[in-house]
Amino acid sequence: MMARTDNAIVIDAPLDLVWEMTNDVESWPALFGEYAAAEILRRDGDAIEFRLTTKPDADGREWSWVSRRTPDRENLTVSAHRIETGPFTYMDLAWSYRQTPEGVEMRWVQEFEVKDEAPFDDAAMVARIDGASRKNMNRIKQAIEARAAKETS
Repeated sequence: MMARTDNAIVIDAPLDLVWEMTNDVESWPALFGEYAAAEILRRDGDAIEFRLTTKPDADGREWSWVSRRTPDRENLTVSAHRIETGPFTYMDLAWSYRQTPEGVEMRWVQEFEVKDEAPFDDAAMVARIDGASRKNMNRIKQAIEARAAKETS
């Protein structure tokens, strides 16, 4: 059974700045609250393969995985998937950006399936991803809007 999350936020900043900051994977440990490290493993045109490592969780455990991310600046989309799937049968992500009168809407859609032997089910992971996505989107919004304000002052 496929599980899906869909979260969006509007960022009051120029589209170029939103695109640049959210697609600079090397800066993700500063931009996202949960990542301790982002290591670029390979570049292939616009696509990149990278390893993310989380900050320790409540039990002191760090999590790490490899993903492939392909941005499409012309269509304002990014497709990504986990290469090292960990507890997932698969994990695909789609990011999209859309200019609105209020700013740039950034949307993250994640589709996945949890392996039968994982210590949680799809519903638990949907709740976790939704919560983390909203928290990270708010953090990213604040960081980008602060930088935009600084650049225009």
